[in-house]
Amino acid sequence: MTVVTGFLGAGKTTLLRAFLATPDGQGTAVVVNEFGAAGIDDALLRESADETVLLGNGCLCCVTRSDLQVALRRMVIERERGELPDFRRIVIETSGLADPSPILQTFATDRALGDMFHVETMVTVVDAVTGAETLGWSAEARKQAILADRLVITKIDIAGAGAADALTTQLRKLNSGAEILQAVNGKLDPTRLTEPATDQRNEFVAETAHSDGIVSFVLRDDTPMSWDVFARAMDTLMEMRGPDLLRVKGFLNVAGCQGPVLVQFVQHLAHPPVELARWPDGNRQSRVVFITKGIAERQMRELFAAVRALL
Repeated sequence: MTVVTGFLGAGKTTLLRAFLATPDGQGTAVVVNEFGAAGIDDALLRESADETVLLGNGCLCCVTRSDLQVALRRMVIERERGELPDFRRIVIETSGLADPSPILQTFATDRALGDMFHVETMVTVVDAVTGAETLGWSAEARKQAILADRLVITKIDIAGAGAADALTTQLRKLNSGAEILQAVNGKLDPTRLTEPATDQRNEFVAETAHSDGIVSFVLRDDTPMSWDVFARAMDTLMEMRGPDLLRVKGFLNVAGCQGPVLVQFVQHLAHPPVELARWPDGNRQSRVVFITKGIAERQMRELFAAVRALL
């Protein structure tokens, strides 16, 4: 799964149309969520994608989440019946007003979906013309930026001189670890929408503070980790501070596993862990990114140390 989000008018559909026209975009199914009376983005994308599903009006984060689950199940069933092309990837284009967190939660609350899909990357699109101002007044836009694996700045060709650089600085303050890219007329290296993020947050030394009281940090371990230690520590954390776990994502070098184990959590919900066939790079270090509200890196390290000592 790839999730593409961004505030209203940021250029999500233009980016997707360009991606679908590339060889990497072939075999992609698209789920579009719009907020409005008519499905404009759906019409724009339908000619480009093998399969486009338009969810009803409203935000994926609230009234249409059940529709998302129904749409995904139906697409898998129809693919098995031969009624849909044999897609290998699904891209969800969210409403510009959506909080992405509950979209990620969908794959944790629905175990059947969690077994079939996992979110490899979340891309947030921000336009250089109005993006800086929007980030200033919109909590949704800030959260979209903070939770992203990759940030794509658009409309740099029509923005004023220095606008893209100023926006990059603003985005870096919100999300120091995300890869920041630029796209003109939707043109972007298509692998940035398909490859799992290696997450530059693993270079952090200390916590990074965002607006709205949100912090991010990464826990690393050079030695193979006991799954029992990790699972029990996360169970404890979710029970005590679940609502404050905005997003947790990373790779674990688990003792006894050949490939990395991809773990993802959204608030009090855990996605099923997925053992990947190979590491995305030469770094076999366990690294898990935490984006939290009011939970410090020191507290997390102490929790893991306590669980490890008890076990």
